[in-house]
Amino acid sequence: MLRRHQVKAVFCLQGDQVEQHPEVVRSIAAAGHPLCNHSMHHDDMSAWTPEQIAADLRETNAAIRRAVPRARIPYFRAPFGAWGRTPAVAAALGMQPLGWRLAIADWETPGADELIRRLEEGITPGAVVLMHDGGGDRSQTVDAVDRVIPTLKSRHYRFALPETGR
Repeated sequence: MLRRHQVKAVFCLQGDQVEQHPEVVRSIAAAGHPLCNHSMHHDDMSAWTPEQIAADLRETNAAIRRAVPRARIPYFRAPFGAWGRTPAVAAALGMQPLGWRLAIADWETPGADELIRRLEEGITPGAVVLMHDGGGDRSQTVDAVDRVIPTLKSRHYRFALPETGR
């Protein structure tokens, strides 16, 4: 669907999910979507030491690279948006911390029409939008994105990737 709309998205990958579904990661990378480290097990890392954080991020990167050797992983997103000391550690490992401006709460599965409403009402220029493609049936999210991209494009929105600062 993203290919059909000529849109790229950052995919934030949980290491344990990468290990279970390496073929999905290979498909994401083959389609040219940037990869993002989203921790090994989606734990709240906000109270962790820098050493614990670094170990987790390295383990996650290794899992991603087992699925996609030589993968570039330019971003890190903190589980739950609970940052703690993760931004500095991620940056030291060459990853830009990635936040978001709009979370449409698609984990609530309120239906595609409601997700479209949340997107249309909440979107602002430059916004990074948080949506989910894992953790259960995400057909509502896929349907909403498929339907809202043409609307946003008609309103002269561009779909761009976050800058990496490199």
